[in-house]
Amino acid sequence: MDFEVPEEIEQVRDEIRRFGENEIEPVASEYDEKEKYPWEVMEKAQDAGLLGSNIPIEYGGVGYSPVENAILVEELFSIDAGIALCITSTAFGADAIMEFGTEEQKEEYLRPVAEGDAIMGAAISEPDVGSDVSSVSTHAEKDGDEWVINGNKMWITNGTVGDYFVVLCDTNPDASSRYSGFSQILIESDRDGFEADKITGKMGIRSSDTAELIFDDVRVPEENLIGTRGAGFMQLMQFFDETRTMVAAQGVGIARGAYERALEYAQQREQFGQSIAEFQAIQHKLAEMKTTTEAARQLTYKSAWSVENKDEQLTALASMAKEYASRIAVEVADEAVQIHGGSGYVNDFDVERFYRDAKITQIYEGTTEIQKNIIARELLGKGF
Repeated sequence: MDFEVPEEIEQVRDEIRRFGENEIEPVASEYDEKEKYPWEVMEKAQDAGLLGSNIPIEYGGVGYSPVENAILVEELFSIDAGIALCITSTAFGADAIMEFGTEEQKEEYLRPVAEGDAIMGAAISEPDVGSDVSSVSTHAEKDGDEWVINGNKMWITNGTVGDYFVVLCDTNPDASSRYSGFSQILIESDRDGFEADKITGKMGIRSSDTAELIFDDVRVPEENLIGTRGAGFMQLMQFFDETRTMVAAQGVGIARGAYERALEYAQQREQFGQSIAEFQAIQHKLAEMKTTTEAARQLTYKSAWSVENKDEQLTALASMAKEYASRIAVEVADEAVQIHGGSGYVNDFDVERFYRDAKITQIYEGTTEIQKNIIARELLGKGF
């Protein structure tokens, strides 16, 4: 059993860390306050080879493994979750094309994302559909050699900046099974009838673009269908183990970033003639923050390793990692604010932003409650 991260991966980590410190940290507060998409940072991220990191080399990507991607995510989120999400989400939906798409779809849609010329998105949730994916009502009907799509999608990352989206649609409302009537269809944002309304006022990840998508008789060619008609739901479920693992890595990054800033502040801040780091109460907080963050990291790395090695416990591990790391992100960020005292309650210090950013990790890609349901189901079904 080897827990050592290979030297070449550590080198990647160091490069990502330097990018975050040099290009993200100085402007993170500005983009957060303005709820502005960081186009300038994205250009630099492309030059650094950070976009579309999971896209295979043959389509212009870096082809990072799940473990390498988890490290990339952790490093960027330890600097700023909002801009980090912008960087790591440019290829949202690409997994569906990589696994089920035609060679033509891969060339047409993956390469521009990997080369920084396009942004993707995945559109699943709807105004009335969150955790219950099988209740999606956005409808796609065949009309000759085209699909005609009507409906709404909600909380879509990259909604107003994306060039195309992998959209889960109901293509057979009369299907015998509630899971067999859905298909994934790629919809370009420049199609007639496509509208994206930016969602503002978010508590956290404010520089990341989020929108409601509206499809009003949007027409796309039949070749925009990804994979097999009616298999969309099952196709989608195959990727949740990896995407939830990456959210766990987000949580680890947020927790680590909050801990590091709390440690630095505690060593500098003086009260009663000494740094507050000399007080046992603060030492205990820091010790627990560091311990739980490291525990979350190890669980996340194991889940990432399992994605690549198809471990039979992967589904449970991914949900455990996502649930635990997101909880630790919230708890550590909370303690970081507490250590900062009144200074942590204003945006003069990063921990205020980390505190707001942490919460989303317990919501998207399946809520905490859903993760516990999955863990229990796997426990009772497999007895691991």
